[in-house]
Formats: sequence, structure tokens, C-alpha cells
Amino acid sequence: MLKQYAAFLKFCIVGAGNTLVDFLVFFLLTSFHVPYLVAQACSYTAGMANSYLLNRFWTFQVRKKATWGEASRFIAVNLIVYALTSLLLFLFHQQWGWPLLYAKIIATLAGMAVNFLGTRIWVFREHAE
Repeated sequence: MLKQYAAFLKFCIVGAGNTLVDFLVFFLLTSFHVPYLVAQACSYTAGMANSYLLNRFWTFQVRKKATWGEASRFIAVNLIVYALTSLLLFLFHQQWGWPLLYAKIIATLAGMAVNFLGTRIWVFREHAE
């Protein structure tokens, strides 16, 4: 049981780092007038790369060589989360007029929940038990 809590805590720490990378890249790009959905794609990709490396080697301590199946599951989960966060960002900011910061925070929190479930249950499933 303690191992499960440790993995969750590590996932949260990695997630905080991913979110920091995501937000820094996103707001850096938007400060240079890059359209926010393009900035979202770039910033999410940067956070995703960070997530894969840190979760694979630190959170779930996968020592075997990466497989195409694992990588494709990771990419699939993150494409779903990317689509969700982009849709929410568009709805909250563009359609409903929320400030970009608030829209980004809420979209990110929703994405984190989906990402944790997908990563824990499906991507690194052999190491989640």
C-alpha cells in the first residue's frame, strides 16, 4: 500500500513539473503573439515529453527497454488529453470569455485527472500492480 502512495506522490510531483513546463512554454509563446491553440500544442508537447521520461524512469521505475506498445499507449492517452484540454481552453476562453489564465488552469486540471487514470491503468500497467 505504501508503494501505491509513493507512486501517486511521484506522479503528482512529475505532474507539477509538467504543468510548470506547459505553462512556461504556453505563456512565453503567447507573449510573442503565437496563437493560443498553437501555443497549447507546443506547450503540451513539451510537458508530455517531460512526463514520459520522468514517469517511466522515476515514478513507475520501468527498467526494461521501451516498447512500441508502451509508447503508442502513452501517445494515445496524451492525444486524448490534448484534445480535451484544447477543447476546454477554446470553450472557456473563446466561447465563454474567461480570462486565458483561468481557462488554462481549469483545462489543465481536467486533463491531469484523465492523464493520471490513463497512465496508471493503461500505459504503465505492468508496473501499476
